[in-house]
Amino acid sequence: MTNSPAQSPAPRFFKSSYSEGSGNACIEVAIQPTAVLVRDSKDLTVTPFGVSPAAWSTFVRHTAS
Repeated sequence: MTNSPAQSPAPRFFKSSYSEGSGNACIEVAIQPTAVLVRDSKDLTVTPFGVSPAAWSTFVRHTAS
């Protein structure tokens, strides 16, 4: 019997509440234990980039003010 490494589930992306309502400028985010992944919902061929949860919190706090 061969042991295979456990596969990580695919990140669950959701549309950011800060995205434009008309659908022309949408980003999606996926919250992970050690990173927040960000991607362009219009071009899923581009690899998402990740930032630390602290950096994401700072970004959201500054954009909300």
